[in-house]
Amino acid sequence: RHLMKTRFTRALTLAAVGLLVSTSMASAQLRFWTIEEQPDRLAKQQEMAKAFEEKTGTAVEVIPVTESELGTRATAAYAAGDLPDVIYLTLQYVLPWSEAGILDTEANNEVIRDLGPDTFAPAALSMADFDGETAAVPSDGWTQMVLYRKDLFDEAGLEAPNSYANIQKALEKLHNPPEMYGFVAATKIDDNFMSQVLEHVLLANGATPVAKDGSVGFDKAKLVESLEFYKSIAKASPPGDLYWKQSREVYFAGQAAMIIWSPFILDELAGLRDSAPPTINDDPTSAELASKTGIVTRLTGPSNPDGAAWGDINYFGITNDADTDAAEEFVKFSMDEGYGNTLSIAPEGKFPVRNGTADEPEKFVDMWSTLPVGVDRKKPLSELYDPAVIHEIVSGLKTADRWGVAEGQLAKASRIINSQIINTLVREYIDGERDASATADLINEEIAAVE
Repeated sequence: RHLMKTRFTRALTLAAVGLLVSTSMASAQLRFWTIEEQPDRLAKQQEMAKAFEEKTGTAVEVIPVTESELGTRATAAYAAGDLPDVIYLTLQYVLPWSEAGILDTEANNEVIRDLGPDTFAPAALSMADFDGETAAVPSDGWTQMVLYRKDLFDEAGLEAPNSYANIQKALEKLHNPPEMYGFVAATKIDDNFMSQVLEHVLLANGATPVAKDGSVGFDKAKLVESLEFYKSIAKASPPGDLYWKQSREVYFAGQAAMIIWSPFILDELAGLRDSAPPTINDDPTSAELASKTGIVTRLTGPSNPDGAAWGDINYFGITNDADTDAAEEFVKFSMDEGYGNTLSIAPEGKFPVRNGTADEPEKFVDMWSTLPVGVDRKKPLSELYDPAVIHEIVSGLKTADRWGVAEGQLAKASRIINSQIINTLVREYIDGERDASATADLINEEIAAVE
């Protein structure tokens, strides 16, 4: 009863304050931190802020923050009671900041409720689940992809390489070195690319190193299956320490049937970037290779029929120091009328995690496919790739995953990945130093000791 009374008096006081404030509301200003700090990307976000101000009268100051400093800056601002209203952040901060009280999870959840949870990619919401609330608003994301020579697959009567088994069938038919390698796997142990490719391959088979209770260790049977598969693609690769560079070069030269890469390859694959031209023919600006390329985002292993895609998602987070109503309006604007602007910052690496609206379910996917990509020349993805490929690219976000996300152990999983123990032991296994079973045991033993 006492609580009711204080709530009522507080409401009256707020109403009185509201009368005073409403007159100055038009001159309100939001502060928006963004990690997209390159000049052309900043300009696009400033355009969106301007459009929002013209619509609502609320100004938005766009403040660039270097991604590697985001964590320390947010913690310091929170301690000082001086957080910005909205932060554009990466997946790794969503849950820790929800626990720390930096994010206003209730406000972020409300934005999703207003926009319609059904219009978002389910994985983007579940990755941000915090005690049943979606703790931040998914903005955009990308998933790693298997790129393959669809022309050669069709000629050989092969199915798309969307499973361990289909990839191995394709290796048997297409691996013919040195003219054509079946794959270009990542084998350079100190390069982050190997960590990402391995995580993608292991996730596809449901192999993950951390459990909900924080205990560490892979399911051995799943791990062994994944190791044997990885060895088979490594054996069908050129010799040497391979990472993204060779992977792209060999595929661009027309000498690889399959590679795993991020979507940041899509523009250069179509001859739009002079520093990384396709060399399959004499024309470095040719879209020939792009037209012969098929894409798979969701890969499945024998122990995980649902499969997975290695995904990275960015979010808008309204903070606990925010002018909540205005901040909610700004995030909604960024995900609706301003969404084209949000994605146009770098369409090849920002897929829509919101496909459309309730009335127009594909509105944003269609719009995204018309946004120009490229560096030295620009063209929309829809001109370079057929609709089935565009659909496949975006649908990967439905099953996007990362080690430790579902278990609430992303930080622990990241430490295991960064230790590069898995890369090292997998490479030794590929090189024949021990068998798959002994390697699996050793991986589990060594990752358990990561602090």
